[in-house]
Amino acid sequence: MSRRRVTLAAVAACMASIAGASTPSFWEMSSFTDFIAGKMDGIALSRDGRLTQAPQLDTVFNSGQPVIWSVIPGPGGSLYAATGHHGRVYRIETNGTSTLIWTADRPEVFALAVNAQGDVYAASSPNGKIYRIRGGQATEYFDPKARYIWSLALAPDGTLYAGTGDGGIVYRITGAGQGEPYYSTGQANVTGLMLDPQGRLLAGTEPHGILYRITARDKAFALYNSTLPELRALATAADGGVYAAGLGGALAKKIQAAQQNQNPQQDSVPTISTTVTVTAQAGGDLKPAPQDVKPQAQGQQPAGAPPPAAATEVAGVEKSAIYRINPDNTVDTLWSSKEENVYDILPEKDGGLYFATDVDARIYELTADHRLTLVAQTNDAEAVRLLNVNGVILAATANGGKIYRLGVAGTKGTYESPVFDAGGVARWGSIRWQGDGVAIQTRSGNTLRPDSTWSDWSPALNDASGAPVTSPNARYLQFEAGLTGVNAHLDGVTSAYLPQNNPPIIRSITVSQQAPPAPQGKASGSAAASAPAYSITVTDTGDATPVSSTGTPTQTMSRAIIQQLLISWQADDPDSDKLVYDIAFRGEGENQWKTLRRDLHDNSLTLDGDALADGRYFFKVTASDREANPAGLAKEMELVSSPVLIDNTPPVIRIQSSTRNGNAADIVFEAQDTASPLRRAEWTLDAGEWLPIAPVDGILDSRTEQFRLHVANIVAGEHLLVLRVADSGGNTGLAKVVLH
Repeated sequence: MSRRRVTLAAVAACMASIAGASTPSFWEMSSFTDFIAGKMDGIALSRDGRLTQAPQLDTVFNSGQPVIWSVIPGPGGSLYAATGHHGRVYRIETNGTSTLIWTADRPEVFALAVNAQGDVYAASSPNGKIYRIRGGQATEYFDPKARYIWSLALAPDGTLYAGTGDGGIVYRITGAGQGEPYYSTGQANVTGLMLDPQGRLLAGTEPHGILYRITARDKAFALYNSTLPELRALATAADGGVYAAGLGGALAKKIQAAQQNQNPQQDSVPTISTTVTVTAQAGGDLKPAPQDVKPQAQGQQPAGAPPPAAATEVAGVEKSAIYRINPDNTVDTLWSSKEENVYDILPEKDGGLYFATDVDARIYELTADHRLTLVAQTNDAEAVRLLNVNGVILAATANGGKIYRLGVAGTKGTYESPVFDAGGVARWGSIRWQGDGVAIQTRSGNTLRPDSTWSDWSPALNDASGAPVTSPNARYLQFEAGLTGVNAHLDGVTSAYLPQNNPPIIRSITVSQQAPPAPQGKASGSAAASAPAYSITVTDTGDATPVSSTGTPTQTMSRAIIQQLLISWQADDPDSDKLVYDIAFRGEGENQWKTLRRDLHDNSLTLDGDALADGRYFFKVTASDREANPAGLAKEMELVSSPVLIDNTPPVIRIQSSTRNGNAADIVFEAQDTASPLRRAEWTLDAGEWLPIAPVDGILDSRTEQFRLHVANIVAGEHLLVLRVADSGGNTGLAKVVLH
């Protein structure tokens, strides 16, 4: 995983290499996590993030087959290898020559075992059998009548154990045709078998990830129950402890790969799911309860089709782990991964171990003090088997069908980095690194995966203190480091870049009215906004409060609080640059913009409501990143608001006629507004309830309207009738008529 890191020292160092740049960014790779994302050829990676020369990988055997499932040592230093998807078994001599010794009638040979006399036992699948190959002749040895035979283990006394699926049964075979169920695990598959130094049988299972220690027929102890569904690779430590690799669903994946080339004409068999209840026995042993075994046919599938997967791989969660079950049955998790599956484990005498994974066929070493090193990777799809033959480590690959020998450290290796994404077209600065015996090349492009559109690799750069990147400006960059010499190493790489400056984005402009802030020291909030601008105090005599002059003063009623105009906007910058704003306006029918404010850093501007006369206006916001970029590289963006109607003037009401006839009255009047259409007309008699009035044309939608009001049932005497008309801006005009 790459990181971006900016420091003052790095900025100063790169200023000269990036013309006009003020704040370059940096792509830095320095940790194990950073480097593991790249591709290594002859390169080893330590836990502290150092790249060195890896052991040389020599090809011992190339089967020419898609998959090698099993490799075991035989007498005299020879090897036996079982392959898929054509069911072949090979013998490999110490000089590297190989011989095909058997071809099964089934597509897969998942497991092999060999005794001291050189007899080879091979288990074919699906719906296959166990064969004994002796003197170049293969004969049927035992038929467990199981769909899959996943694993074999041979005891010193010649007893052969077989782990099967779909029933999850371990068979004990003592001779040709002489075998019986030894232990029913209650699981779907017995994926791993091994005899510990005390001669006790260990069985790893799927889909509940249980490791059993089987001590007698139908008697077992559950050593460990993993949170992962499959326990496949098993190995013993020098102190009697047990190593086990847990996988998160790799079995179903592997079965599907195994059956890609299966003959569709093979017979069909029903899928069987089995439920077994396991009860505790004295001493902690487990024993299956036969009465609870409930086979149930689930339909017909082609022979060899994968059983229903009980577990599937999920991105972002633990995918595999290596456990150590200590002699006192306590368990330690030595390593886990969310990206890789562990396929085999090879313990070392000093307490450390090697293990192989399915990502680029990697081989890791984990020391006794838990220091992890990526020793080598073959760049095949999967490394499935590891073994130590006379002190030499061998690794077998699945999708490649080869066996490699790890030799001494090489003198030349290459590391290809992951692709770095600058987020947009970038200008490259200098690249520098820490190491010895290293030369670096770069290439760039604008597609996520390097293809023919990318630039060629640049000439080799040899100045570790800093060399300009000559690859074309682009969004993506990649480097390749060549290590030459036994002591060559690379500890970290830093590359400077200046992303292309992107213009700001203005997402919206909002214009609204609001009440002005309360004067300092006065009440604030809604109470202040609604408080009257005047007061009248009346004494118990009915007189107004005393005044300093004679006579009765007239109380002046002030105009309602003047509203303020609030212009606000939402804007951001893709590069997170600091933005500065210029605000302008123009009226409808006007040609030039008038500046309201410049160099504003807030996202709003408040104007007095009376600053603009009645009319329709447009407001323009211009956002610029000029304070964060040089003049030649700064970008700006502008946005114009929708038209905004400013209307501060109330409508005018003109009484055209007023006639009283007994207990009825008729009033004719006209209402007019200079800025906006009228929206509401009402009347009230003697300060009573306000009642609506309709205009003569029936629709209140113009700036000038005619009204005729007929008022009935008026009692005798003088009355006050008030007319009120409001415009679209909420302004109201009033007029009164005194009815005599």
